[in-house]
Amino acid sequence: MQETRQHILQILREQGQATVDMIVDALQTDHGKEITAVTVRHHLNVLQQEGLITEPQLRHRSTPGRPQHIYTLTEKARELAPNNYQQLLHHLLHEIERQLPEQSVNVIFEGVADTMAIQARMPNVSFEERLDLAVGYLNQQGYNASWEKGIDGIILHTRNCPYHQLSKTTDVLCAMDMRLMAALTGRTPRRISTISQGEASCAYLIPYEAEK
Repeated sequence: MQETRQHILQILREQGQATVDMIVDALQTDHGKEITAVTVRHHLNVLQQEGLITEPQLRHRSTPGRPQHIYTLTEKARELAPNNYQQLLHHLLHEIERQLPEQSVNVIFEGVADTMAIQARMPNVSFEERLDLAVGYLNQQGYNASWEKGIDGIILHTRNCPYHQLSKTTDVLCAMDMRLMAALTGRTPRRISTISQGEASCAYLIPYEAEK
């Protein structure tokens, strides 16, 4: 992203909300930029088109003068900010596995998979239509999924693991995904490759016999 727009997002994160004049002042004072209000408005328009800032809200002054527009970040912009989710999840998973018996841990993550499958709301349709819907849901969750017809059966690919770093330290997430794929497709697949072992995708084979 263009540097000035990154600085504008940073200013809005720090201040919560800001007018054009406030942003100009912060860019000049904190970032050493010689910039005009016209240029800032251009950058704000671009950020708004990208869904990173909200529609400006009119704020009336407490002192004489024209009302000013206030800009704030959208949730999309907040999600782009640095976060500690991966580290937090790593510690949570470690504690769950340390504190609970293996069977209890498995039950928890089976429940997570079942909840995700319920969220997907798979209808009673043909198998191939169900595969298309499953792939659509998985892509919404960041799996980069697709399916194809192979020699021995349908192959469901997920080319991105949303929790790749975490899966390196435990098998429970891979087991969760296996249950999720079964619930989404309505079949019991067999995993034939995994990203965690250096393969290009996690691939699941659903034999043609299972479709009868």
